[in-house]
Amino acid sequence: MQHIDQIYIDGVFVTPHGTEWFDLYNPSTEQVIGRVRLADEHDARDAIAAATRAFPAFSRTSKAERIALLHRMADAVEARQPALLDAIVEEYGAPVSRAGWMAAHASSVLREAAKVLHDYAFVRQMGTAQVVMQPLGVAGLITPWNSDAGFICGKLAAAIAAGCTAVIKPSEMSAIQTRIVTQALHEAGLPAGVFNIVTGRGETVGAEISTHPGVAKISFTGSTAVGKTILRAGAGTLKRVTLELGGKSPMLILDDADFATAVPLAIQAGFMNSGQACIAGTRILVPEARLDEFERRVKIEVGRTKAGDPRDPEIAIGPMVSQKQWDRVQRYIRIGIDEGARLIAGGEGRPEGIEAGWFVRPTVFSGVHNDMTVAREEIFGPVLSIITYRDTEEAIAIANDTAYGLQAYVVSADAQRAHAVAARLDAGRVLVNTLAHEPAAPFGGFKQSGIGREYGTFGLEAFLEPKAILGVS
Repeated sequence: MQHIDQIYIDGVFVTPHGTEWFDLYNPSTEQVIGRVRLADEHDARDAIAAATRAFPAFSRTSKAERIALLHRMADAVEARQPALLDAIVEEYGAPVSRAGWMAAHASSVLREAAKVLHDYAFVRQMGTAQVVMQPLGVAGLITPWNSDAGFICGKLAAAIAAGCTAVIKPSEMSAIQTRIVTQALHEAGLPAGVFNIVTGRGETVGAEISTHPGVAKISFTGSTAVGKTILRAGAGTLKRVTLELGGKSPMLILDDADFATAVPLAIQAGFMNSGQACIAGTRILVPEARLDEFERRVKIEVGRTKAGDPRDPEIAIGPMVSQKQWDRVQRYIRIGIDEGARLIAGGEGRPEGIEAGWFVRPTVFSGVHNDMTVAREEIFGPVLSIITYRDTEEAIAIANDTAYGLQAYVVSADAQRAHAVAARLDAGRVLVNTLAHEPAAPFGGFKQSGIGREYGTFGLEAFLEPKAILGVS
């Protein structure tokens, strides 16, 4: 049983002013594995004050100094990678095959930010003006539970590279992972107040960060509903806001695709991170004429896709993070059945042979129309919908007929044709015949999938404001 009773403010671990205790669970067993004492509004204000004090000096540090800091941070997080991997599996339930990537990602985003910073020009000549990219100020970073360490480190990396100080509010459900990351970052030796981590609830700590006049920038990853709340909260002080929100990504299988490779790719895209991924390809668009063949292959592929003990390297799908999330996914499966979608794999309840844990049967519906609930709303679990189309024009129209626009996928035997289709999809990223991640490329969404971009130069500039100076020869 882990007992977490400290947060991190002004370079030291302190006991929160908040007195609420929150239980931490192992989602594979439904057993309580720890308790965390949550921060409150008072703690958030203390953290903001510390970041405000640290900003003037830190904002004037050189690129070389910040690059060195980012590498020290990366080294320290990388040294904790085994412990972090174990915590990701135990506290979040990610399959060990996925958890290894997640643990490594936490340090890699820091090194990638150092690369971007090395090549970035903060001063540019534009006509007769000198344009200086200036750090915004104190950044409020609010992160979700489905990749705790990666989001903390990724958002903090961009803030540090820009010369901003930060107050981080991670999910209270990820406190064990957060403690490991916080200890690592502390060991990296950043100046006091440059980063502060206050684990608490969104309605208390998150709300304070979102409304406080001392916070210049908000970067939030989470649901679209909460993102809208944060946008409204920040409007009073005109905070700069980056929002990475929900998704209902199309996996567009063109009619020339080789199903031997397209089907495994579609299943991997849809079930990634146990389906708890905003970028999951949950709408599979298939040519009507080839539906029967596609369904046959999907049944075989899903049959090979095992859900169960995340420590088993053969397992692809772990448990949902909580009872609440499990109930949500079960509700959507019932809605799909009630609306007339046809189950070709999975269904309600736990997988066969599993008696405990928040496990979901890998589920695929066919006969789905794009106006059905399961095709419109983000489920955030291993539930996929097959939607047919008659021709490429209809496929593109269906793909774009959504409130979201975070990521999309195109599979085709003709790379040039696939690229032409990708160019017409309303999504922040389109992956053609791949599931690869490119850290130098911008990441973010169209429409209700968010505002702004993260990663690479675009992610760095989200923490900077351009200032033009005229009359300087």
